[in-house]
Amino acid sequence: MFGIILSVLMLTFGIFLKVTKNPGFAHNKKFAWVFVGIGLVSLIFKILNYK
Repeated sequence: MFGIILSVLMLTFGIFLKVTKNPGFAHNKKFAWVFVGIGLVSLIFKILNYK
């Protein structure tokens, strides 16, 4: 369950980085797709393997 929550948090943080206009996060925008990708892939596999 912790893995699913962590995956969702990574996914939402990646989306936040992509849409934010805050200049403090400007240098981290290139990592947005990395967080979205890792969060989405890990969420899919956590849900598929959830017992």
